Amino acid sequence: MPNERLRAALLEQGLTIATLAESIDVDPKTVERWITKDRTPYRRHRYAVASRLGADETFLWPDALSNEQVTAASSSELVTIYPHRTSVPRDAWGRLFAAAKEEIGVLVYSGLFLSEDAGIQRTFAEKAEAGVRVRILLGDPDSPQVAERGEDEGVGEAQAAKIRNALVLYKKLRRQDGVEFRFHHTVLYNSIYRADDQLLVNTHVYGVTAPHAPVWHLRRIAGGDLVNTYIESFERVWEGATPISGDS
Repeated sequence: MPNERLRAALLEQGLTIATLAESIDVDPKTVERWITKDRTPYRRHRYAVASRLGADETFLWPDALSNEQVTAASSSELVTIYPHRTSVPRDAWGRLFAAAKEEIGVLVYSGLFLSEDAGIQRTFAEKAEAGVRVRILLGDPDSPQVAERGEDEGVGEAQAAKIRNALVLYKKLRRQDGVEFRFHHTVLYNSIYRADDQLLVNTHVYGVTAPHAPVWHLRRIAGGDLVNTYIESFERVWEGATPISGDS
């Protein structure tokens, strides 16, 4: 069967078989066989194609890697673990977002500490001006999910109040072109902070407030699947979320 994922990725990027072949230094007939006959390229070619198309190797060729290879690559995606969010160095947040060239994503209930950081807000605005897509997902303060999280953390209505406070602090950024805000109505098991292929994932623990829960620093590696899992989760929440209009 043809490799329709590879064919579709080419079309989405506006590339032809010939231009892809030239960019990775292979014969066009070879690329054609990858598509029409679903031939699996050598690893170095799979990586080159995935990088050129901005896609993941395991998406384009799901059966190319064994479970053992995917597991090994995924393990290598873990950069470090912080025992608490408060253990993450302050400048690590700035370095994370400053490194973004294409995507910044924040998925939280309130993430109040980010909205309180003028330097982070300035980075978001500057990145948006430079063409980086900046998306921020906050919990709907009137939703039962936020109320439940407040009870789980033992802070009650303070959880919704923190979200409303964050909205006020984001007032200027909400009017910034290129920055998108949405309310979600999701039970979050993690807060996700993304800059391209790097993530800081703040786990949620019953009875523990987010600042005291662990954080994983992840960086995507070709063939790994850990980072992809969190990015796909972010996208699912984004698709079902409600836009928050900017202040007039």
